Amino acid sequence: MQIEKNRVVSIDYTLTNDEGAVIDTSEGRDPLMYVHGVGAIIPGLEQALEGRESGDEFKVLLPPTEGYGERDDRLLAEVSRENFGEIEDLSVGMRFRVPTDQGDYQVVTVSEIVEDRVTIDANHPLAGVNLNFDVVVRDVRDATADE
Repeated sequence: MQIEKNRVVSIDYTLTNDEGAVIDTSEGRDPLMYVHGVGAIIPGLEQALEGRESGDEFKVLLPPTEGYGERDDRLLAEVSRENFGEIEDLSVGMRFRVPTDQGDYQVVTVSEIVEDRVTIDANHPLAGVNLNFDVVVRDVRDATADE
């Protein structure tokens, strides 16, 4: 059965950066399962999976535009250390959910701390990074009504 819209797909994958360092992998875990064609995974990987079948193995290099986008310096903000309340051990790399003007939340990462000023970054941690996927399609089936 081929991968197409509204089919449930299970894949094993290893994601590396251009230097070959593993960023994420399904190794040692259950395969990643998703419904194809509904935006559940990054666009470039979904497109690379289109038409494939169970048992297919392939590698794909996705530029940032097909993954998590380019880095956007407009998503950096400097805020007062006071915004972090009583967190005494605030450090670079910590991530927080912050409310947006639209009433939902956005994840930000602390990227710099200088005295009483904290720089937060709302870019995805993999923004601007080439994504190298090594993929094995494990299963493809029709989605149920609940899925």
